[in-house]
This record gives sequence, C-alpha cells and structure tokens, in this order.
Amino acid sequence: MQKPDAAKIINEYPEEQLEQVFRLFGEIKNSRHLASVICKKRNELSIKTTTQLREVVAECTPRAIENKYLAQVFQALRIEVNDEMDALQEFLQASLELLKPGGRLVVITYHSLEDRLCKNFMRTGNFVGKVEKDFYGNISSPFTTINRKVITPDDEELKTNNRSRSAKLRIAEKN
Repeated sequence: MQKPDAAKIINEYPEEQLEQVFRLFGEIKNSRHLASVICKKRNELSIKTTTQLREVVAECTPRAIENKYLAQVFQALRIEVNDEMDALQEFLQASLELLKPGGRLVVITYHSLEDRLCKNFMRTGNFVGKVEKDFYGNISSPFTTINRKVITPDDEELKTNNRSRSAKLRIAEKN
C-alpha cells in the first residue's frame, strides 16, 4: 500500500480524519475548526503547495503564536506521511528482543509525542504507561531507567545549536 503524501492528506482525508491528525500529531487545540476550514477551501480549489496551505490555515492561526502554530500543522502532516509514531513503536518493541540484559536503550526525542511514548515504554514496558505489578506488588518492567530526570541541552549547547532546544535524552537499561 502506497503511503499518502501531504497533498493527498490535505485534499482527500475526510474532515474527521484530518481533525484527528492535527489533534493527535500536532496537538493543535482548534483542530476541529482547522479541519473544517481546510475542507471548505479544498472544495473550492485543490491545495497543492505549502504556500496555499499556509494561506488557508491563516484564518485559524492565533496571532501571538503564528510560527509555533504553523510548525504544529506541518509537524502533524509530516508525522502522518512518514508514519513516524508507528515506526518509533516498532523500534522500541524490537529493542526488547535485541538488547541483552544490561544493554542500554538511548533515545533522543524532539517533540512531546515521541517523548511520551519513550518515557512510558522505558518506565512500564508499554506505550500507555500502565504500570504492571507482579503478585507481590513489585513493578514489573523490562527496563530500569538510568536517568531519573530527562537530559536536556544546557545553555552552552543552546548557544551553539539552538535547534537542540526541544531535544530530550532518555536512557534505560534492560533488566
């Protein structure tokens, strides 16, 4: 099955599915309104370029956070096109089989969706974060987290590489 490109998602996804993409992958608060506006505009004219999409989205964009909002819209589309969340889940599941006891899983995440998945998986062994306990009440997780607090770039790193501002490093060791 061929994966859809961004133009196909914007022009062909049903409004509910489009809203879900923006809500889940972009964490956009007004995702329902955004999807509605896109669907109305695409009925008039097909949206084929990022400039066209930006013009359509302008109606929904909060003025104070315009750049952040646009980044969230394009992030949501990128994640959907590349199937990034499923790829990350497959990678994390494979680490369970590939790592020997004592082996370390080290992941750098760049947005909250990835980070939440990795954090939950490293702490509980599942993606929803549901803690499972054995008969005696002990937490049974395939990993032990190495760093109690997530590692983020320091001020010096941010000065030399401002794109690292959203990076978070998590480390876990297989039990």
